[in-house]
Amino acid sequence: MRLKSLILGAASLVALAASPAVAQELTAITGGRVLTGTGVIENGTVVIQNGRVVSVGTGAAPSGARVIDARGKVVAPGFVAVDSGLGGSEISSVGGSDDLSNGANTISAAFDVSYGLDPWSFTLPVARLGGITRAIVVPNHPGSSGGHNHQDDSDFAGVGHAGLQSPSLFAGQAAVIHLGSGNDILVKPRVAQVAPFGEAGAGVAGGARGAEFTQFRETLTEVRLYARNRAAYDRGAIRDLSLSRADLEALIPVANGTMPLIVTVRRAADIQQVLRLAKEEGLKIIIDGAEEGWMVADQIAAAGVPVLLNPISNLPGNLETRGARMQNAAALDAAGVVIAIKGNEGSIHRARETRYNAGNAVSHGLPYEAAIEAITVNPAKIFGMAGQFGELRPGAAADVVVWSGDPLEPLSLAEHIWVNGQEQAPTSRQFLLRDRYRSGGEGAMPPAYGR
Repeated sequence: MRLKSLILGAASLVALAASPAVAQELTAITGGRVLTGTGVIENGTVVIQNGRVVSVGTGAAPSGARVIDARGKVVAPGFVAVDSGLGGSEISSVGGSDDLSNGANTISAAFDVSYGLDPWSFTLPVARLGGITRAIVVPNHPGSSGGHNHQDDSDFAGVGHAGLQSPSLFAGQAAVIHLGSGNDILVKPRVAQVAPFGEAGAGVAGGARGAEFTQFRETLTEVRLYARNRAAYDRGAIRDLSLSRADLEALIPVANGTMPLIVTVRRAADIQQVLRLAKEEGLKIIIDGAEEGWMVADQIAAAGVPVLLNPISNLPGNLETRGARMQNAAALDAAGVVIAIKGNEGSIHRARETRYNAGNAVSHGLPYEAAIEAITVNPAKIFGMAGQFGELRPGAAADVVVWSGDPLEPLSLAEHIWVNGQEQAPTSRQFLLRDRYRSGGEGAMPPAYGR
């Protein structure tokens, strides 16, 4: 009976998430302090319809619109969780519910997280209540410890789930999702490839950074050889290659510089090496981690490389993060680096803390406007979708949140949330369980509790 009660409670949230979208009426959000993502409009009006932002300004609500009074409140774009596992992992300790990593020795770079996404994941409504409306879902390398997105781990054993040595440095391909209700959350698959560097990559390659870079360059050589000689490959007329055909195909856009490569790197010296590698090989990279990025901020900026970071990383958990400091985000921004702020612990169950991390960065020198950009427009820009979301501007996706106060203040609440113009129920499985047990109504408690 008790199990049945819990299942029914879970099912009610699944049904809620799966409910079809209603016709999207013309809606005007008026009188609030509007954070557009690139600026501020006092006493602003945001008009949305049919999934898009129609206008942003200071005019009156259009005739016939549903009006949301936001006086004394803050209106902001939905936030973007970068380096996230949302929709790809439910319970990290339960392997069958975690589709973020792959231990097969024939598939690495070709691993595509978009096939394992779960639109009914219980993690999505929780993140949404923290203002998250989009996420960049990033695969874990099979050598990472379970439960965290690999960019939040610094210790790679280089061993997959089946005990096999990982076949390459690559974890797989990231995807963009939205957090709206419905049965299809995928926005765009294969937006970036993922590879660990620094201590993590060295562990995969055999234990030394020199081996790691040599292996990486050799892999690029093989990919380019394959791309030039597909017919010969089919005839078996070229030398044996270390990767499967699927992996070789997946890495062609990385090798030719059209698909960004997310590289996990922390130590300043490793950042310098990765920047040099990218320049020499013609790669488009995104640095992830960069705890010592402030030490080489000018070099990162000169290379035009964006950075995904957790601004509260300030303890030297190992020798490659001995220079970590909470002023890192401010220093990188001041140097001209485009930054995106991450959530905590893989940005799955704690993705909602993304705004807290942005607030902490502000308290350590990052300008407030830059912090808002780092969780809205910058992620869209970094992943090639500038203007499509993360910003309140005509034509952008109507991902809008009305906050009771400053969204970077922990006590502020998301009072209204729209994703693609569809208003979302302000609830989660936790709220449903709380309300059922608190109400004391029929079925609220299992019969044994009444004895």
